[in-house]
Amino acid sequence: MEDYPEERRKTNHAYHQFFTRACCHDPKPYQNNAKVFSKRCAKMDATDWLKDYPITIDEAGYYYVEIRFKNNRKEIFKASSDQEYTAGDIVAVEASPGHDIGIVSMVGETVRLQMKRKGIKFPSDDIKKVYRKARATDIEKWVAAVEHEDKATLKTRGIAEKLRLVMKVNDVEYQGDNTKAIFYYTADERVDFRELIKILADEFRVRIEMKQIGVRQEASRLGGIGTCGRELCCASWMSCFKSVGTHSARVQQLSLNPQKLAGQCGKLKCCLNYEYATYLDAMKGFPDVEMKLRTKKGDAVHQKTDIFRKIMWYSYQHDPNHYLAIPLEAVLNIIENNKKGVFPENLEDFASKKEVKTEMDTLLTQDDLTRFDE
Repeated sequence: MEDYPEERRKTNHAYHQFFTRACCHDPKPYQNNAKVFSKRCAKMDATDWLKDYPITIDEAGYYYVEIRFKNNRKEIFKASSDQEYTAGDIVAVEASPGHDIGIVSMVGETVRLQMKRKGIKFPSDDIKKVYRKARATDIEKWVAAVEHEDKATLKTRGIAEKLRLVMKVNDVEYQGDNTKAIFYYTADERVDFRELIKILADEFRVRIEMKQIGVRQEASRLGGIGTCGRELCCASWMSCFKSVGTHSARVQQLSLNPQKLAGQCGKLKCCLNYEYATYLDAMKGFPDVEMKLRTKKGDAVHQKTDIFRKIMWYSYQHDPNHYLAIPLEAVLNIIENNKKGVFPENLEDFASKKEVKTEMDTLLTQDDLTRFDE
């Protein structure tokens, strides 16, 4: 078997580096880069539904564009009306300090909707400018800067370990002009990285910026495959994170098993929120679970609910290990009769199914899942 060609290995390495910037091909300084940007490889890509609408230009003669950088970082910039940009253009933009290189991901009226969603005023003097389309020298310097990122990540992890810093360096993003680097890290506690910054500045000869991210943001940057067999939602299409609480799992009558409810980030899975509103809507016709069913045999308390089959499980207070499945209609009738002072002989006459409580149910009930709440 022939050895893997060195040229092919370099090509795949460059593709892997620029894939996080929505580049299907690694950009070339002196070639047409029309194929660099493509919808099939751009994570969190957006469709410009308003592309046929005329672009609004503010009083200062600027219109606004959305520009994409590494991973899911997108920012709004303003461009002069005498310059025309389209999605996929590699551009040089204002940075602090120097300039950065990004790819235009959206232009037109849709950008104004993005500004409204992010709470950015239109027009705004605080938004940075687009300088120009990237020149060959800009792209050459950009490609050289990106090639340092993987090596910088590994070297920084080693330096942090030597300094005994309790932190994890996840990723490094170099600025397009190779004068600044952003180091993304996660840590459970506050980290004093002043000594680390001095060492990194001497090692890489660039301006250093440390940026702490959460474990969910870490998973979105690194990617992975979920228990469903698909790519992680945060790495493929989610653009914002909503807090997920254990209440979402309880409302959906899910087994409170931490191994099943936690995602790769160690927090509750984001998909627990997807059907949460549907369950809340379906539960509107159900009675309060704290309400007891009173019978001549004894009072019964609620144990669990099968929402879409409209079945509620009850057990007698004197016999909590035996569950009785009562249809919702029967439960409502019993509650209504109890208010009138009428008590049925027992619940067995209404039960469609009986079940014995298992030891696993007891263990899951005792487990404290509040540590997952955000």
